[in-house]
Amino acid sequence: MIKQIAVLGSSGSIGTQTLDVIRQNPALFNVFLLTVNVNAEALIEQALEFKPKYAVICDKSKYQQVRDALIHLPIKVMAGYDAIKDLVTHPEIDIVLTAMVGFSGLEPTINAIKAGKDIALANKETLVVAGELITALAQEHNVKILPVDSEHSAIFQCLAGEEQNSVEKIILTASGGPFRGKDREFLSTVTRENALKHPNWVMGAKITIDSASLMNKGLEVIEAKWLFNLRADQIDVIVHPQSIIHSMVQFGDGSIKAQMGLPDMKLPIQYALSYPQRIKSSFARFNFTSYPNLSFEQPDTATFRNLELAYKALERGGNMPCIINAANEVAVAAFLANKTGFLDMSDIIESCMQEISYLAEPTLDDYLNTDKETRIFAENLITKMPLKAIRS
Repeated sequence: MIKQIAVLGSSGSIGTQTLDVIRQNPALFNVFLLTVNVNAEALIEQALEFKPKYAVICDKSKYQQVRDALIHLPIKVMAGYDAIKDLVTHPEIDIVLTAMVGFSGLEPTINAIKAGKDIALANKETLVVAGELITALAQEHNVKILPVDSEHSAIFQCLAGEEQNSVEKIILTASGGPFRGKDREFLSTVTRENALKHPNWVMGAKITIDSASLMNKGLEVIEAKWLFNLRADQIDVIVHPQSIIHSMVQFGDGSIKAQMGLPDMKLPIQYALSYPQRIKSSFARFNFTSYPNLSFEQPDTATFRNLELAYKALERGGNMPCIINAANEVAVAAFLANKTGFLDMSDIIESCMQEISYLAEPTLDDYLNTDKETRIFAENLITKMPLKAIRS
């Protein structure tokens, strides 16, 4: 049976690679829904190729452009965030791949889970912000959350067949990003262009900056807690510059299983869509002789403070991970707009953690309000920062 796929965020890096996987497997997967935020041209091009039943552009001002381009096809064009939240519940959808950026993925994911849709989760912020709520809903509605992040997919694969065995800890690997080994003096002058040059992975701008600051790994630590039901002290991070070992699981007997492969997101995407089967692919194969040396080192949390801040948020719990996520999204956007410096991002996040109201047992409305309150506070911080902190 062909799986009907909803691709949320189809114009981004994960979205376009998901369409590559679907393109190579037309007998297994069909695109039912495509959504983008503002990139009307990409949505039109994708819809013309894949001919989904629905296409949604979040930016309502571009609705007419998309509708006119697709009017000759039996594709229902819609606009706005609410349309996405509604369409993910469509009875014909089998699996929802959530690749929307940041907090925006939360409500569509909740609605899809309530409608009984399996989730291929590329939007880590959903579990970072509301992990307890999401995992409880998934259990209630008998929904599988299938990780798409390469690190979490690696853990997921290592745990296959190990249900009866105790996990001592998991080890998430990090490339170290473009600034591995650099000190704070160096980082005080780096630009957005420097930070966007990731040594191994091709990703969107936001996640690339998060990788450079190690916040991406911090968010992954929080996500792993909920995906695999772990304590903070059971989640380690190790820097592995080659990005060949995607992550590892250490079991109670001391043995370690690792999942390896070239740094290519199409493999974890395909595994999530085809789970529990592994299907053949034409992806490039890893060759040990091409990588005779695999190295590992401890992350420098004194220089890259975001990883430590994420651990603190995880240990505090409640709405604290929601606070750091919102603060980070605002800080990264400011850095990409040349409105603040690289090191200032950690200061902004820490200030939000100290000043925004803490809630131990937040509801969905609490998460929404916390996100809004944090963004306003962080944006005000940035406007008041001294000129010396603004770098171009």
